[in-house]
Amino acid sequence: MPRAAVICGLAALLGASACAKAQEDAPSRAAVPAANLPTKTPIKHLVVIFGENISFDHYFGAYPNAENHPDEPPFSAAPDTPTPNNLLTPLDVTNDFVPLVGVDLLAENPNFTNVDNGTDAANPIRLAPSQAGTQDMDHAYEQEQLAAHGGAMDLFPLYVGNGGPPPAALAALGRGLVMAYYDGNTVSALWSYAQNFALNDNSWSTTFGPSTPGAINLISGQTNGFDRMNFDLGTSGSVTPDGNGGYTLIGDPEPLDDVCSTSSEQVSFKGRNIGDLLNARGISWGWFQGGFDRSVQNENGSTGCKRSSPQTVLEALSPIPYDYSPHHAPFQYYRTTANPTHARPSSVAAIGSTFQKDGKTLDPANHQYDSHDFFDALRAGNFPAVSYLKAPKFQDGHAGNSNPLDEQSFIVQVVSAVQASSGWDSTAIILAYDDSDGWYDHQAPPIVNPSTGVRDALNGALLCNQGAQQLGPAPLSPLQGLDGNPALGRCGYGTRLPLLVISPFARKNYIDHTLTDQTSILKFIEDNWLDGERVQPGGSFDTIAGTIENMFQCPDGRGEFPHCNQ
Repeated sequence: MPRAAVICGLAALLGASACAKAQEDAPSRAAVPAANLPTKTPIKHLVVIFGENISFDHYFGAYPNAENHPDEPPFSAAPDTPTPNNLLTPLDVTNDFVPLVGVDLLAENPNFTNVDNGTDAANPIRLAPSQAGTQDMDHAYEQEQLAAHGGAMDLFPLYVGNGGPPPAALAALGRGLVMAYYDGNTVSALWSYAQNFALNDNSWSTTFGPSTPGAINLISGQTNGFDRMNFDLGTSGSVTPDGNGGYTLIGDPEPLDDVCSTSSEQVSFKGRNIGDLLNARGISWGWFQGGFDRSVQNENGSTGCKRSSPQTVLEALSPIPYDYSPHHAPFQYYRTTANPTHARPSSVAAIGSTFQKDGKTLDPANHQYDSHDFFDALRAGNFPAVSYLKAPKFQDGHAGNSNPLDEQSFIVQVVSAVQASSGWDSTAIILAYDDSDGWYDHQAPPIVNPSTGVRDALNGALLCNQGAQQLGPAPLSPLQGLDGNPALGRCGYGTRLPLLVISPFARKNYIDHTLTDQTSILKFIEDNWLDGERVQPGGSFDTIAGTIENMFQCPDGRGEFPHCNQ
């Protein structure tokens, strides 16, 4: 990385004069178009649409069989569509994914038969498109482990269920609403993408817990080790002791110094993230999040950090959420990649670049943008190599703030724009999620990183060390924290999440059983552009992550992926 980029990334510590001097000393470095960058695979552009709070069964529990009720958008699957490991066709992940015989998860679900759920005990229930707006569930680190109950997956109503209106028609379910799922009559676009591209049914949240750990794992695979904080770590529910005198993130504090952060708990992280690695190689990238541009005024007159957009579905919740959520913006937690004032890029041509058009002056946006900047750059022919997209809150899929109908509107907008661009032939779009929201998923997780911390409870008090193991027994010791010692508070994998790949290189109508997690996306970026460099070997989850490359193939049989046309 040029000396200017290193020093100016620490401008908050060193002051503007040091940054200015470094810029004077730095050589000009013009941005290299993404299509010209060397890559391991034919993928030159990666777009990660990072949604909110969906378990695999919540969206794909009945795939590919929709009920097709009257007055609902119909869905019909292709005759040769494979069936994933879901509520209709549970598979044995510990035995080559063979069907489980005599298991009826719809009529005799363990969350219905376990008396500990009390009057909230429930079987899975299908929600219609008219019931798209719901309250969100509990999805805290410890509570998700208790709901999984040692792999029995039978205490979701008791530990993570949340009734609450809407939908009013389902109020009688109470906390049993956590068992709800949608089918292709509601999530039609996502099921259609699965029909035409690749779906993975064995992908997981890297650790148990809510949004911020999922977002941090996406970009660094390491939720241990804080740089600064504005609250007492010893009394916070957002962190847990790591066993070495430090702490690990398990909750949703907001990024320290972000002008839009208002929480009483704010932190910043030590260590590296994928943005640092990409910057060091001069590779264009950006995080594009709805509501980030404080200069925009919405139709309802809202602006600044309080820009807001209403949901478009029936029974949508109020108050209207702000478009921008600070704790969904992972790069804002690191000084080297943060844009704390939400400064605007110097030009559309500079989007994705560390520098302005002169190749020497640092761009004020520091790779952090609004979602509209992605579309502006795409239209201008300035398509970054790596783009992360986070919808405004009303479209991010998070129950309570959003819903599957508004979420799909954003996803279709992004996919359609990329498919219409000149870069589509070398692009992969990944649809992934930050956490499960607590929504029921029947599949017990494999534990690839154990923990015996004070907030662990999967296998008993203070214990999270055994699940439905797929690749051998669980390790005995956790991955390293930033100090090089095994760090507690990162037990995972957590809950199963949807993962789709949309690309000319994606396998068509394909179900991938490869064990993956949120950091498998991180690993693909590292392998494709960075010669396999890892964020923190021995400490970050990308070191042990499975590959998403099994979801790809060469078009028209032109060789074996990734060696197409060779």
